[in-house]
Amino acid sequence: MPFKNSNRKDKNKKKTEIKSIEDVFQQAKKSSDFFQFSPFKREDSLIISYYKSMIDGKAIKEFLLPVFKENGKKVKSLQELEQLIPFEGIQYSEDPNDIEKKLIKGFVTVQFRDFKELLVIDIQNEELGYRKNNETENEFSVIGPKVGFIENINVNIHLLRKKIAVPELVFEEIKLGSLSKTEIAIAYIEGVTNPQYIQTVKQRIKDIDFDVIFDSSQIEQIFSDNSNTPFPIFLSTERIDRVVYAMISGQIAIFANGSPYIVTGPSTLLDFFISPEDYYLSWILGSFFRIIRILGVIFSMFSSSIYVAILTFHYEVIPGDLLQPLISSRAHVPFPPVLEAIFLEITIELLREAGARLPTKIGQTLGIVGGIVIGQASVEAALTSNILLIIVSLSALASFTTPIYKMSNAIRLLRFPFIILAAFLGGFGIAIGVVFLLSHLLKLTSLGNPYMVPLYPFRRNSFKDSFIRTSYKYTTNRSRFLRPLSLVRYNPKENKDDSNEWA
Repeated sequence: MPFKNSNRKDKNKKKTEIKSIEDVFQQAKKSSDFFQFSPFKREDSLIISYYKSMIDGKAIKEFLLPVFKENGKKVKSLQELEQLIPFEGIQYSEDPNDIEKKLIKGFVTVQFRDFKELLVIDIQNEELGYRKNNETENEFSVIGPKVGFIENINVNIHLLRKKIAVPELVFEEIKLGSLSKTEIAIAYIEGVTNPQYIQTVKQRIKDIDFDVIFDSSQIEQIFSDNSNTPFPIFLSTERIDRVVYAMISGQIAIFANGSPYIVTGPSTLLDFFISPEDYYLSWILGSFFRIIRILGVIFSMFSSSIYVAILTFHYEVIPGDLLQPLISSRAHVPFPPVLEAIFLEITIELLREAGARLPTKIGQTLGIVGGIVIGQASVEAALTSNILLIIVSLSALASFTTPIYKMSNAIRLLRFPFIILAAFLGGFGIAIGVVFLLSHLLKLTSLGNPYMVPLYPFRRNSFKDSFIRTSYKYTTNRSRFLRPLSLVRYNPKENKDDSNEWA
């Protein structure tokens, strides 16, 4: 408690402390990237100050300095000087705290003769330190747009406005991080998104007390409805089309400067198994691939645990034709099925992590060669059976079908507790695990919205775009469980048979 009280005193002291402009410049001069000079020799009538790492140096040399050198001595007021400077967003300020914040952001200050006020000019270098584009490598699709969001919030807002070109698209900016002062933008479509979600998100973000915000994923974890779950509560994506679809459905998007990932919500469990490519194919193909994806995730989660349960407790369920190959495969394996399964699962995870952290070409080589060499060596050394090796390999492949990486991680983690339950209690243990998993999912919410909807609470009309994707003729309305203010998305017109016109 004494430690907390001292922190509060320090905070109050900082708030009441009054700085002068000279103090601001003295503090800034401690940094080697801070520049302060006068364009006139042997004169201090005009002083220019800025952090060279934050501003566009070319703009200062080509547009700002020539104005001062030609007209600086003739100008008698700040208003006259403002008319000569070819930049927008020029402000006046004599507040030391405001000047300090503007300098750090990339503004240039001009101190002119004996005037108390300073000119503050926005000459930020918006492109410095940012990629020019993002090809959505982590959420790649064969069909569809390839350009994604980058680390610059202004560029990201621009990209979204190009896709949703309506005045109802609203962005509200909030500063977050006691040290970083990161720009956070909450985006929603007025007249579509439920105001309750907007108010909830704004309140939760304003209540966050954090020092530095590195990525939007931190915000997602901090204001999540439940942080004690392996499942992602909000959907995080770098794809523009996925964010657009979420917003026209009535969801909210959260942008963070410095992060190429946009957080959308409220989300449901099924949102994490939907790929944007489903909407670029015919509804029959899109539905087929979506079902394959969901079945693959179920197989990935339970295949190893079912193998352990059968070989430990339930030999009677093995068909007679398969029993002999299974016995031959495990004849020389000295370990029980549970250790065999955990060994292979951990090996797969090590290969996956090593491949992800290494450069692309080396990672691909390691994944292929390492998998073949280790798998073959494990079988020949009688550390594992051929059948389990095939099952674990297939479950690893099935987990890759999940479009969202964070959900894929959750599926990978859940395999281990199911294997352990199967080793101790067999099929009954798997059943217990499924009950606990379902009860946990049923309790989860996203911005207060049930995580398992439309399964629970059951919403029959929302099944048109859930496990399958129906034709665009039947997806004209937004999902009711999001409680949008406008229910209708579009009004399709039936194609008329014009064959008679050509007769």
